[in-house]
Amino acid sequence: MDKTDVKLLKLTQDGIPITHSPFKVLAAELGISEQEVVDRLKSLQKAGKIRRFAASIGHRAIGITANAMCVWNVPDDRIEKTGALMAEFPEVTHCYERPRYPDWPYNLFTMVHSYTSEDCEKVAIRISEATGIKDYTLFFSEREFKKTGVRL
Repeated sequence: MDKTDVKLLKLTQDGIPITHSPFKVLAAELGISEQEVVDRLKSLQKAGKIRRFAASIGHRAIGITANAMCVWNVPDDRIEKTGALMAEFPEVTHCYERPRYPDWPYNLFTMVHSYTSEDCEKVAIRISEATGIKDYTLFFSEREFKKTGVRL
């Protein structure tokens, strides 16, 4: 990474300008072209310097305050297919496999966000019906401690 890459990452790590042409604004601040901003971000991602470049909505700020971690006991031979199906639900923001433990049978976790806990429960029921997985539990978050990524 060169100095421009570092400056670009520092400019974008807390979000990009909310405007019609955010990369043009960044380009002007860096003294490079808009296309170079896009190319540098793609290159940094391809090189593994950044994992992803995507929109992230502050869900609590817009009233989505019910957050449920749904843990599922999925047969090991169905984990890939079931995880892919669960991830297709628009209310699911995270879906990942985790190891089982002797006192913890759950191996697939999904994060569901909605306006009410009842809505989250309805989503879990829909997921259960779609996948045939009946052994699951929901855990609701009570408060948020951190909402930032890695910083330079």
